[in-house]
Amino acid sequence: MGRTDFSNLLSRIYPDQTAAEVELRLNSLLDKYRGKIPVPIITRLTERDAMLITYGDQVRSPGTPHLQTLTKFCKMHLANSISSIHILPFYPWSSDDGFSVKDYGTVDPALGDWSDIDHLGRFFRLMFDAVINHASVQGDWFQAFLQNDPNFLDFFITVEGEPDLTQVIRPRTLPLLTEFQSSTGKRKVWTTFSADQADLNYANPEVLLRILDVLLTYAQHGAQFIRLDAIAYLWKEIGTSCLHQPQTHAIIQLFRKVLDDVAPHVYIITETNVPHVDNISYFGNGENEAQLVYNFALPPLVLHTLRTGDATALSNWAAGLALPSEKTTFFNFLASHDGIGLNPIRGILSNNEIDQLVQDTLQHGGLISYKNNPDGTQSPYEMNINYFDALSDPGGYEPLPFQIDRFMAAQAIMLMLRGLPGIYFHSLFGSRGWKDGVRQTGQNRSINREKLELTNLEADLTNPRSIRSQVFRRYCDLLSRRASSQAFDPYGNQEILDMGPAVFALRRSSSDGRYRTLCLQNVTAIEQEAGEFILAPYQTLWINSM
Repeated sequence: MGRTDFSNLLSRIYPDQTAAEVELRLNSLLDKYRGKIPVPIITRLTERDAMLITYGDQVRSPGTPHLQTLTKFCKMHLANSISSIHILPFYPWSSDDGFSVKDYGTVDPALGDWSDIDHLGRFFRLMFDAVINHASVQGDWFQAFLQNDPNFLDFFITVEGEPDLTQVIRPRTLPLLTEFQSSTGKRKVWTTFSADQADLNYANPEVLLRILDVLLTYAQHGAQFIRLDAIAYLWKEIGTSCLHQPQTHAIIQLFRKVLDDVAPHVYIITETNVPHVDNISYFGNGENEAQLVYNFALPPLVLHTLRTGDATALSNWAAGLALPSEKTTFFNFLASHDGIGLNPIRGILSNNEIDQLVQDTLQHGGLISYKNNPDGTQSPYEMNINYFDALSDPGGYEPLPFQIDRFMAAQAIMLMLRGLPGIYFHSLFGSRGWKDGVRQTGQNRSINREKLELTNLEADLTNPRSIRSQVFRRYCDLLSRRASSQAFDPYGNQEILDMGPAVFALRRSSSDGRYRTLCLQNVTAIEQEAGEFILAPYQTLWINSM
């Protein structure tokens, strides 16, 4: 078998004699997978691509494995609108709705098994989660670590004494370290996200090799996209912020090089809920890190735009969006299983504007999650609210058609921007917030994580007067219009136009410039002029030309 040179990257991660040994073992690992990962017929993203973000048990039917129910529903209702599906973590888990993984190599039996994943992948391109910053303390790896199994002794980060950790940046207010009783005494373990999620120790090459094996297994099971969850926190070094460390970027570059070697059709997408300038650093030089990054500033900016009726901040930010190469693009989204992050817009919106978003969210029945700052203070980290409710006060008395118009205006902005659109299940169907879920779990994020019964959902979709039916029909129409124009090429060109603060305007064109679409979006509740056009409240206008 051929050998790929990983020496430079491994030397940046392990600047000692370890790197040479790791490279030998890495190439042996790759020999297991070379030629054994199927390559799909279509590999490039086009204007016809849109991704659904969903839990594996998002739609449930008694007596049927959840993944089979999801597949049946998506084949019946989404085959003409959605090309790809991001299945949120479907592995055995212990907390955080799947993001505390007990076993990376199996499917949660409540959902089904690998054959169900493979079956779904016959009809849709799939994105798998790589939840590799941390693992469940209830999983086999951590339990072996507690038993001082020599194979797992250094798999997790432990801290001795009382070092100064005040510089560490993290998105939680919980303690950074959690004490566990091992077979030889108490050990303080680094737990960035919760006491149930122990951070993996990438300073140990065994961890890196094991995780690479996991990623290649995902590719072998049909993952065409691998989402690197919370990847910015991967490398810890006391005395630093432990965020965006050089070794983290080197590890992502290693992931990219490995996949380019044995599965070049697989896209890496980084999930880094951080200020925009840091977020886009995960493109690397455009050739060596992620092909896509989550466009985290978009959800709060669109929310700000439609709440204020002023597209100035959105237009100024969008005008500055640039891609480092034709091989990269943005993953655009408005809602997800998480909240609406605030860190990405710090420096884009003023502190007063951010505070207003927070206050409006609370008035609309939402919740706010906070983070600890190095100076000992706390600040809002994300807004936990369903996106429909964030735009339309659940306690208000606006007519439903008006609320739907505004919601669809937000979705249209997301769809018109350069990149791959990601649509959270509840947005596609116009769901409202699930406050009972928050009371049941005690977790703010549950407000947007309700699971639905198949019969109830399909009853809603057959009722033309229901919110879900109306939103879904309009969403499918927007997706159809987007797919019909090559101007919406995810790698194409984008020019922001100035038509005043009340209209978000841009011109999209295909990579070769042959196809163009003028996109106009009224962001206000009153009629607006946009050049030669008159736009009704919240009207979307897309005009194709050659």
